[in-house]
Amino acid sequence: MGRIMEWAGRPNHLGGLPRKTVIMAVGTFAKAVASLLNSTSVDNADTLLNLVRSRPPGVPLITVSNHMSTLDDPVMWGFKGFPTCNADLQRWVLAAEDICFKNPVLSYFFRLGKCIPITRGGGIYQEHMNEALDRLSNGDWVMPENYIFGKRPPIPLWKKDIKIIVGEPIEFDIPKLKQTALLTSKDLLPFQKYGWPPFGEMDEVAQRCLYIDISERIQSVLERLRILGRKPKL
Repeated sequence: MGRIMEWAGRPNHLGGLPRKTVIMAVGTFAKAVASLLNSTSVDNADTLLNLVRSRPPGVPLITVSNHMSTLDDPVMWGFKGFPTCNADLQRWVLAAEDICFKNPVLSYFFRLGKCIPITRGGGIYQEHMNEALDRLSNGDWVMPENYIFGKRPPIPLWKKDIKIIVGEPIEFDIPKLKQTALLTSKDLLPFQKYGWPPFGEMDEVAQRCLYIDISERIQSVLERLRILGRKPKL
């Protein structure tokens, strides 16, 4: 089965007008929720704005976040100063295929909103994951599935003080991490295998060591940010 309506996600689809229309409409909604229905403050916003607007050409950006509402993306991008309505600067996000792509109308809408369908529980080797890699190879901004702490209400909050904390960029030395994963995998009993194909010199055990290492580093940073967000200001 081919990639679902990938053509609708291209920037030149109908001159880019459908994408700009959807991004602007959703961005306006996000700003209304973040700035009018709620009071939103952002710590370290300049770091994120610089990465979104001014990173060198061809350099990709991956962001992950904890979220408390099913609409936190795109609502959390509605804070003051963020280019929420700029279709070129907006993120690509992995969206659940069984929710956002269950019929042609939804598929077209979410494609215009720069969403990539993903099968939850389908593992890292699935067709649309390759599309996400293509976006990163082009230097785009991609946001994978968010980490979740606790329950999440189905709709955004209102009349609340929303606090967004942006962490410092995490830089991964991929060659070094791959070498560590290769060394670690030699001392481990084989994991339950899922049929992952070899990736260069890395077999499935080494790949899973690399995946776990990166995931745990990200989750550790998010946990520290979550704890920081709970601390009252003096």
